[in-house]
Amino acid sequence: MLNEDNDQALLERIRRGDKSACAECVERHSPGVYRLALRLTGNEAEAEDVVQETFLSAFKAIDSFEGRSGLSTWLYRIAHNAALMRLRRVQPDQVSVDDEEVFGEGLDVPRQLHAWCCLPERDFESSEARIELERAVRELPEKLRAVFVMRELEALSTEETAEALDVSIDVVKVRLYRARLQLRERLSAYFTEIARTEV
Repeated sequence: MLNEDNDQALLERIRRGDKSACAECVERHSPGVYRLALRLTGNEAEAEDVVQETFLSAFKAIDSFEGRSGLSTWLYRIAHNAALMRLRRVQPDQVSVDDEEVFGEGLDVPRQLHAWCCLPERDFESSEARIELERAVRELPEKLRAVFVMRELEALSTEETAEALDVSIDVVKVRLYRARLQLRERLSAYFTEIARTEV
């Protein structure tokens, strides 16, 4: 609630043309926007460009922001769209911002799942495991990756994620479930090997 009040006061200052409020907004929200952009694009330079585009677009459209969602949610939505447009230019046949959500997206059902509950905690904390997890997240299909990053890594609520992606709450839940399944399958071989070497 305090953040929402702070953001509301910040919005009012930005709308009045207070340049220090713009700088404060960038300082407050750019780390999250950058993390999202980096995880979606997989490229630091692209992510930095997405951050710049996000704040430029936001400040240009600040008068049209109605405040139905939080400021950070709105910024995530702008960043998500900017990242998609960049991905679309690089991979025009693989990413479409106009695709309608179809629950039967044709994603494979995982074939192998490892019970991660039995792994020592230090296995998850190793830099090698973190690198493997980041790689697996980058390999998720864009729609699943966006939901996973917002929900699990940026800790947005289901409602905020749905608002940022302009999809329904049910779509967010389905995509998150599928992302988790794909990550489990992708990482199963890696963690199975670790578990074998521990024995």
